[in-house]
Amino acid sequence: MNITMNSIKRIFCSKILVRLWLIMMFLVVFGMVFMWVVQIFLFEQNYVDATVAEVRNRLQPIMGEIINQDLAGNEQMLLLMSKAIDGKLALFGSEGTIFAVYNAGQKLHDVKTLESMKSIVLRVMRSEEYEKTLAGDLYERVLHNDAGSMSLEICIPVTYNNQKASVLMIYSLGQLDTVLNINRSQLKRLSIILTIFAALLAAFLSRRFVKPIRIINDTVNSLAKGDLEATPNLSLDDELGQLSDSVAELGQVLRRLDVLRKEVIANVSHELRAPLSLIKGYAEMVRDINWKEDNKRNDNLNLIIREADRMGEMVSDIMDYSQFQAGFIQLKKDWYNLCEIVESEIDRSCQSASEHGITILLDSEKDDIQVEVDALKISQVIRNLLNNAVNHTADYETVSVAIKENNNVIKVSVINPGGPIPEEEREIIWERYQRSQHSGGRKKGTGIGLSIVSTFLKAHDMSFGVDCANGFTTFWFEYSMAKTARSS
Repeated sequence: MNITMNSIKRIFCSKILVRLWLIMMFLVVFGMVFMWVVQIFLFEQNYVDATVAEVRNRLQPIMGEIINQDLAGNEQMLLLMSKAIDGKLALFGSEGTIFAVYNAGQKLHDVKTLESMKSIVLRVMRSEEYEKTLAGDLYERVLHNDAGSMSLEICIPVTYNNQKASVLMIYSLGQLDTVLNINRSQLKRLSIILTIFAALLAAFLSRRFVKPIRIINDTVNSLAKGDLEATPNLSLDDELGQLSDSVAELGQVLRRLDVLRKEVIANVSHELRAPLSLIKGYAEMVRDINWKEDNKRNDNLNLIIREADRMGEMVSDIMDYSQFQAGFIQLKKDWYNLCEIVESEIDRSCQSASEHGITILLDSEKDDIQVEVDALKISQVIRNLLNNAVNHTADYETVSVAIKENNNVIKVSVINPGGPIPEEEREIIWERYQRSQHSGGRKKGTGIGLSIVSTFLKAHDMSFGVDCANGFTTFWFEYSMAKTARSS
């Protein structure tokens, strides 16, 4: 019961569902109003015009004869006209005197009829349309009575006893009223039925349209709450289907990042635990055993300092990457000698490389290449590329660093021997927490080294990439002198 009530409440509280329903109902109401306007102002007027034209056609042959002769000696003509219109006819003078009244081909003599017709004649004579009759022309108009019925009035000038007179014909449009009332009644019922049906259909279609949106929204909420297995599972060939696929792909990426995040936590924990253990062990050794022997004490203290520095570098890398991604650190560019930056980082990396018998060589055509960069960030880039190369190079091999200049483009390449990086991993290795496990890898580091590289190089607007060929892996980036000249 609670589930049903919650579902109903959720449906009526859905703003987009209500808006869709209101939009559909607005279109329905607009259609109904248009249909009523067309019926009242177009169709009904056409019915009236057709009826008037029919009456006019019936009277046309007779009216020509009436206008051209004196009706005092031709009462039969008035009877024929009354019978033709199947309505009332009154012959009256210019003073309003009624000479005769006919109804459907019969002459009426009762006082009541004459009195009622007299009031009608007086009303006609006071109307503006009667001026046409006095001027020798006929007039016709459709009257809407208080009871809702309609009637057609036709007034024509005639001659009676050699005096000007008028013939007023009143044709009741009662049958037309009945037809129009039937049409309106049917249209009213049809409008009610269509409105109810349209309301139900609009509610059904709105709910059907909103349902996939609600499913996608629930999936996103589940992902936000940590349920990374949530997926919309919608099979639609439209924009909502594309959105569903995007949310499903987002879930896959989040699941992958979650796995990689756990891996980087494990990597950081392992990488920090090793120097901490060494620091603690050698510190205890200095304290308990070697504190009197200067050489051993100094060696142990140097190892402690070196491991502390390595641990500090790892923490700095993580902090710098996080702060740069968050926008708290901006580039501080100036002009520096790129060769000096590279040589400095090679000197720093040679010590860790020598532990595995690895040699790092520099191949540069020039000793002084001036570039406008953030020296600290480029140093971190080269350091991470060198660490990556050393980690994936077999013992007693050689890592090469090449600096080449071609057409105002300076290319820095870090080349190490070893198996190629799988094709499917060459794009994702630049993502955070990602680590390529191609052959030769010692699995050292935090897993964000190449992410730092890509982040800092993108900030410098430098192109970069990785190539694998002939048993060598080359990580490279390019600095364009032309871009620097344009920006300055």
